Amino acid sequence: MQAENGDKSIIAGFWRTSAWGLSDQALNRFICELIDIGVTDFDHAYVYRSEESFGEALALSPTLRSRVNIITKCGIRGVGNGALDARSVSHYDSSKETILSSVNHSLKALKTDYVDTLLLHRPDYLMDVEEVNEALNTLKQQGKVRRFGVSNFSVSQFSLLQDALDVTLCTNQFEFSPFQTEALDNGLFDQCYQNRIRPMIWSCLGGGRLFDPQDEVTQRLSESLGEVMEEVGVSSLAELIYAWVLAIPSQPRIITGSGKIDNIRPLVEASKVSLNRERWYQVWTAAVGHGVK
Repeated sequence: MQAENGDKSIIAGFWRTSAWGLSDQALNRFICELIDIGVTDFDHAYVYRSEESFGEALALSPTLRSRVNIITKCGIRGVGNGALDARSVSHYDSSKETILSSVNHSLKALKTDYVDTLLLHRPDYLMDVEEVNEALNTLKQQGKVRRFGVSNFSVSQFSLLQDALDVTLCTNQFEFSPFQTEALDNGLFDQCYQNRIRPMIWSCLGGGRLFDPQDEVTQRLSESLGEVMEEVGVSSLAELIYAWVLAIPSQPRIITGSGKIDNIRPLVEASKVSLNRERWYQVWTAAVGHGVK
């Protein structure tokens, strides 16, 4: 059964789940509230340690699984005591054994028999693309994963892997914000547009920098964009930045980081705001600190 058609521009990020301090019941309510406002995609990773609590919350309402799309990631092995953890030094691991083991762990933790999208979390400098192809083919044949993508891959790393795969990568998840604009110039957005895939954007508010009044970029944004906010009908810089990111032609999807529905609701509304070209460049100019050349 397909998940409900929601707001496909917004993805609920769960990398901070442990800091939210929500019980299984409260997390269940939060998931339902997100679905109610059209957010049906949920972003996880083994290293976030969020899958178990999400799985417990889903289990409280058995019909929820069919209403959501679960995204998870594999390939980072942090130091710890878990079966997939490294013992001495954190490292990346794209071996077939680790990919398959990680997915099996995620399925058990999430209490589901498939994930909608699996991403390779970081590019592994020792990646054997043929071995990755074998792993992804196995997961597809077993019905454990429906779609595949990558996270934090450069343009060349994406191309190297895609050329070796039988499956088509559906996304590249990477950082972009007024504080980190390199993706506009290094080809990441261009590659997604060229391949007709929608990138997923993490930390589009700068990991909280947007809320720091002492931050130099935040000060420029605050001082110069009041007129733009009023004109397009948003009440906060965060909403304006969401609209700015979503205006990029490759149709990015933004990953949120809050565990409070009141923080996410206005951002979903901001996804409906349109910026004309001049207003978009006004935000860009404030972000980078200079005009176009």
